[in-house]
Amino acid sequence: MSENENLKVKVRHLTKCFGDLKVLDDVSFDIKKGDFVCIVGPTGCGKTTFLKCLVGLFPLTSGEILVDGEPADPKKHNLSFVFQNPSHLPWLTVEKNIRYGLELKKAPEALIKERTEEILGLLGLEKVRNSYPHQLSASTVQRIVIGRSFAMHPDLLLMDEPYGQMDIKMRYYLEDEVIKLWKATGSTVIFITHNVEEAVYLADKCLILSQKPTTIKEELVIDLPRPRDIASPEFVKLREYVTSQIKWW
Repeated sequence: MSENENLKVKVRHLTKCFGDLKVLDDVSFDIKKGDFVCIVGPTGCGKTTFLKCLVGLFPLTSGEILVDGEPADPKKHNLSFVFQNPSHLPWLTVEKNIRYGLELKKAPEALIKERTEEILGLLGLEKVRNSYPHQLSASTVQRIVIGRSFAMHPDLLLMDEPYGQMDIKMRYYLEDEVIKLWKATGSTVIFITHNVEEAVYLADKCLILSQKPTTIKEELVIDLPRPRDIASPEFVKLREYVTSQIKWW
């Protein structure tokens, strides 16, 4: 496979302005198929703005974003989203929540059943499949949302601080669930977080953003074995390095 064939996302000279305010300034980077990429940077630096440009919610001021060599288009590309705010459907059971995206895509019933059972099994949700979200814990509800997205076997999954409201124990639990699903489905993931430890725990590659007007300060490969030991000297060194890159300009 050539280098271009292995590219999932190609961003070139992306600039986004809101009036006189320049948020993204000539941003360029590549993401390979199957990568797990975390985007970190100072609060308010434009992480979410980039995602909204990628999905077409914001028009680009200049530059381009290509997915599989074509301009990013949610109507054409198989994209899924997980956001910090709850996005489950409270009137549907766990099983029906997970089926929902596939049903919208009018997938064959046999495929819907297969994918739903796969996700219920991977996330340990079989026993609550007929429960409603209001009957479950916040972390279980977020597992439902994550499961629904991965059930699509998306080419590209976009996650915007999905664990921001979770305590530390729940965060690690859900992070492990996402890694499990990512490995099982082969999706490409772009994960935005303000939590440096989370980024080093999850990512193959970490994009470190600058203050506004935002550029890519560094593309850092995280080459640590999985599962990752947050107490290991190698992990601690990388976490401290990324923190220093965000703090000092």
